[in-house]
Amino acid sequence: MENLLIIVIVLALIFDFINGFHDAANSIATVVSTQVLSPTAAVVWAALFNFIAYWIFELKVADTVAKTVRPENITLTVVLAGLIAAIIWNLLTWWWGIPSSSSHTLIGGFAGAGIAHAGGFDAIQYDKVMPTVYFIVLAPVLGMLMSYIISVITLHICRRANPSRVDRIFRRLQLVSSAAYSLGHGGNDAQKVMGIIAAAMMSHGVIGGMHDLPGWVPLACYSAIAAGTMIGGWKIVKTMGQKVTKLTPFEGFSAETAGALTLFGTQHFKIPVSTTHTITGSIVGVGLTKRISAVRWGVTLQLVWAWILTIPVSAALAGFFLYVLEAAM
Repeated sequence: MENLLIIVIVLALIFDFINGFHDAANSIATVVSTQVLSPTAAVVWAALFNFIAYWIFELKVADTVAKTVRPENITLTVVLAGLIAAIIWNLLTWWWGIPSSSSHTLIGGFAGAGIAHAGGFDAIQYDKVMPTVYFIVLAPVLGMLMSYIISVITLHICRRANPSRVDRIFRRLQLVSSAAYSLGHGGNDAQKVMGIIAAAMMSHGVIGGMHDLPGWVPLACYSAIAAGTMIGGWKIVKTMGQKVTKLTPFEGFSAETAGALTLFGTQHFKIPVSTTHTITGSIVGVGLTKRISAVRWGVTLQLVWAWILTIPVSAALAGFFLYVLEAAM
């Protein structure tokens, strides 16, 4: 069983790495599409702040994810099946260029494997899972509303300023807003993997609770997501930065600031949310300040369908892989 625990931890870090390059586009799409930074410089910038999140955030989201499935229904095989399902769905959506949620993939896979193992939905701790489900809708809506409000206020403040001067100022400010968003991305997404590793360790009796999590686990998780971000996800950058709506530095600043504020708030309240959903809603919000038709709603609706399908598809895949693994062991 020690070998199986090692396999689970390695796969969890692989998922974290994939999460980094899958979601790198979320961190850099706006700053690249506005040409404030080159793609290479942007991924380095984002990866740096993904890692710095290690010193900023408490392990609140990690604690929530670890308690998705009731302790008596968590085994190493359950965690392994959930991870395999999450990795496969993440890779498929990355290949197709669809910015699906790595967070919901992981939680869906873990929950699906737990349900399959227990033979019923009683395996789930709904007080932990339901806020995540609610924020499938709430996270992009909050991001959209905040980015719209920030955009309107800033437009009002700058209405008489020289346009070229405003552009220069917001190019500098976008470095700050993209850094803040990358902090939120690291603090939210890396912690989900920490929660999965903690659940595996607790099921194996290695640790008694989140407070016993060894220091190398958070360090490894933040390092993995930062390394993944360095690789980048250029297909999804194109979707997020160009197809939803075209952005200026001012609009990129508004979207990233709104996204960062949403992620900091949900992290504080221990709610795992999708960074993909959050930044998409924020980009839509700045598009709405121009006109409703500035947002390409056909593309946005395609993304929404991917979000809706992610949890049930990941859960079904995890149930299948649990059956395969238990049959093989």
